[in-house]
Amino acid sequence: MISLVRRFWSTDRSLGILLVSLLLLIFVIQPLGELEVGGRLVTSVFFSLVLISGVGTVAKSGVTTRIVGALVAVTFAVRWIRYWRGGGLLETSDALFSTILCAILALVVLAQVFRAGPITAQRIEGAVAVYLLFGLAWAFAYELVELHWPNSFAQPTLQTPNAQTDLISQFVYFSFVTLTTTGYGDITAQHPVARSLVTMEILVGQLFPTILLARLVSLELYYRQGREGSPPDGAGSML
Repeated sequence: MISLVRRFWSTDRSLGILLVSLLLLIFVIQPLGELEVGGRLVTSVFFSLVLISGVGTVAKSGVTTRIVGALVAVTFAVRWIRYWRGGGLLETSDALFSTILCAILALVVLAQVFRAGPITAQRIEGAVAVYLLFGLAWAFAYELVELHWPNSFAQPTLQTPNAQTDLISQFVYFSFVTLTTTGYGDITAQHPVARSLVTMEILVGQLFPTILLARLVSLELYYRQGREGSPPDGAGSML
């Protein structure tokens, strides 16, 4: 049973599982939690599933798996302790570790997407997962800034007494609006650190799809040229 699980996570299909987990978390579970359907418990459960699927995705490399696994364990523990015991320092720690984990996981998955070999549908799914992980990483970074420097972002709902529980929901929305350079303007950055993060995310949102597309096309062309240029089986035996 264990060997079957390891074999599954060693294939590109794991990238699809990661993508599905992220889509459910961002576009289904998170909005339902904001509407008080399920709440923070369901959101925490699905975030934990995303963390677990992230470890499975990087399971091809032992060292990388141990590093990411350690970060997942710390983030998992902080998230659930925060759920049971409330805010304070735990909120800041949760936002910090979540930011680091999403960023590292995005880079590790991106390395898998760009490795040698044919460009499959699973690799494209992994590239989309990287894009979503970037959005989540910046959302947690915005939450961290707001917790450390209150009112770093101007929006009425962020200044209400109960806003702390909904900060991440607001910033997930703001992060993807910024990443896609939609810019509705309903939330604006006021603090210098917040503005710097927003500028960085805008640049990534502009450059990442272009560089990603060019890299995937070049990898596919290189792979096809390698196959077409290689001698057929048995051709070398005539020399």
